[in-house]
Amino acid sequence: MSTLSLAARDTTTMLRRNLLHARRYPSLTLNLLLTPVMLLLLFVYVFGDTMSAGMGGAGRADYIAYLVPGLLLMTIGSTTIGTAVSVSTDMTEGIIARFRTMAIHRGSVITGHVIGSVIQSVLSVTLVGAVGLAIGFRSTGATAVEWLAAFGLLVLFALAMTWIAVGMGLVSPNAEAASNNAMPLIFLPLISSAFVPVDQMPGWFQPIAQYQPFTPAIETLRGLLLGTEIGHNGWLALAWCLALTVLGYLWSKSAFNRDPK
Repeated sequence: MSTLSLAARDTTTMLRRNLLHARRYPSLTLNLLLTPVMLLLLFVYVFGDTMSAGMGGAGRADYIAYLVPGLLLMTIGSTTIGTAVSVSTDMTEGIIARFRTMAIHRGSVITGHVIGSVIQSVLSVTLVGAVGLAIGFRSTGATAVEWLAAFGLLVLFALAMTWIAVGMGLVSPNAEAASNNAMPLIFLPLISSAFVPVDQMPGWFQPIAQYQPFTPAIETLRGLLLGTEIGHNGWLALAWCLALTVLGYLWSKSAFNRDPK
């Protein structure tokens, strides 16, 4: 059997293991999903009319259309926190040390985590998107190509965030530290354009919100689904996704190869 076939076989085995863990212990994923869902309901039904009026909208429906794309990206950030916790737990409980002694492809351990996390992120986004549809979100005039591009962006963003989360999990001494270290993945969407446009923020704060990873991705997804202007955000989103994927991969590979736990 070739090296590639062995890697694919072992990665599939590790993926199955991680998905079974997620199925047996769904509480972590559900807890992380509650954050974007509760924020969606809170901002729509408590602040929706006020936020829409402040942004020049006609009502709550306009704010739902604005809010949902941002919450979809935030869902990815919150879901990948579970990946950081899962990786750190594997490292500290000794199972990784046992895997190192077995005749399996070394990279399959981490790759299985990554693929499993991306699948969970896509499922989580689907659930939050369904909640958005139930409360009134509608895509206005998006073509099949734009829907496909939106799905591709979500998967690519999930891949980038997952690799970063894996790196955080590998360098954390325990699961609690991994959860704390990964909190920026939830905090960054709160200071992005997910809830209000960047040009309505204080002038000194606008560059911080504009040039972080979430804002270009949110504006690109919003443009694809709602037909709003994307501008340079598409290229920025793609650049952020590729850069974070490469950075997270190199960081994770280095940490996994040297980690003595």
